[in-house]
Amino acid sequence: METIIFPDKKKIPDEKDLKLAIGNTYKLWQMLKEDVHKKYHEAKDDWNFPGAKYGWSFRIKDKKRAIIYLLPKDKYFKAAMVFGQKAFDVIMKSNISKDIKSELESAKVYAEGRGIRIEVKDESVISDIKELISIKIAN
Repeated sequence: METIIFPDKKKIPDEKDLKLAIGNTYKLWQMLKEDVHKKYHEAKDDWNFPGAKYGWSFRIKDKKRAIIYLLPKDKYFKAAMVFGQKAFDVIMKSNISKDIKSELESAKVYAEGRGIRIEVKDESVISDIKELISIKIAN
């Protein structure tokens, strides 16, 4: 079971809290955040508290849907995204890593699509996540 990083519903995390929690991956968090805003200028940032079982998470949204969720963990974070069938088809034909494609392919299909969570502990997955962001925004 993962440790809940920000469990207090009454305290929205600030930048200092976030830097302390996710450590060296903070610059990667910022990089992904900037990438979304560059590709979709009207994106809105939003801290979200789905419940004590999960703690605070950060999402970047367009008008109707979340583009990406950034989930703080102990010294790293996860990037979570949900893709509809059209976006899924594009991903399967893309140059995104086989591991991500395989995980997405085996994900349970819900009404809103298939979800994936990618651990971000270093730069190795950043280019794939940026490509996923582009696909998500385009589809």
